[in-house]
Amino acid sequence: MRLGVFDGNRLAVSTDTEVIDVTGLVPGIADTPQGPLHRLLEQDRCHELADEKALRAAPRIDPEKVVWSAPLPRPHKIIGAPANYRAHVAEMNNPNTIAEWGVFLKANSSVIGPDEVVRLPYSDLRTDQEGELGVVIGKRARNVSREEALDYVFGYTCVLDITIRSTEDRSTRKSFDTFTPIGPFVVTKDEVGDPDDLELRCWVNDELRQHSRTSLMIYSVPRLIEYASSVMTLMPGDVIATGTPEGVGPLADGDRITVEIEKVGRLEVGVSADHALPYASRPGREAG
Repeated sequence: MRLGVFDGNRLAVSTDTEVIDVTGLVPGIADTPQGPLHRLLEQDRCHELADEKALRAAPRIDPEKVVWSAPLPRPHKIIGAPANYRAHVAEMNNPNTIAEWGVFLKANSSVIGPDEVVRLPYSDLRTDQEGELGVVIGKRARNVSREEALDYVFGYTCVLDITIRSTEDRSTRKSFDTFTPIGPFVVTKDEVGDPDDLELRCWVNDELRQHSRTSLMIYSVPRLIEYASSVMTLMPGDVIATGTPEGVGPLADGDRITVEIEKVGRLEVGVSADHALPYASRPGREAG
């Protein structure tokens, strides 16, 4: 099942030929800042979408008129996996990997959806695109074993982890508003199969910058869940960004970023430098 959110608070199942508004099949999920899909996961009500008769009777929406929102606009946590591809480690010229760095957190206020705009905060500092597979947690997980880890996954989505190359901590450099595009869909795990053998591609405009497979990750998806859940309790709707392969590069005003992941989908966003400031004029720059 491929689930998306449109008009901000409507939940839909998207197929190859139609968009089905299923909000009415699960009453009470639409009125929350976290969005209807998050509420569906928190309340463990996904089974209510399995009624084929109800699905056939649900309203159909013209796919050409649907404006998709972020499927999880305010997840409780966005967990990042730094340096999780060896070729990316090499291009960043730092020998440390996820094994040394551990994971980091991004602000949930950094989330935007498809066809929205990444806003560059600084006019004179490099800001890069990082295309990544996103793992959506489906149920509470704490100290989960690698062997059982995928039992706690609801599905997968496309993520762009936008990153400023500066001296601040990762959580600062990656948490600016608009720095975590997600979507357009969350695809349930049964449709994806093995998350550790998916093709990932990322373009900036017409330039293919990143082309790899998740089989090249240092920490596989189960290993990431095992590690992250040993540190913090994972909750329904949490998103794990699994790390980016080689090919990251600078963004500029007017760019268009596209990340496409096999069996998961294709996410596109724009880039704007409107209101970008010189790095030296940023708030908090003064010592003392």
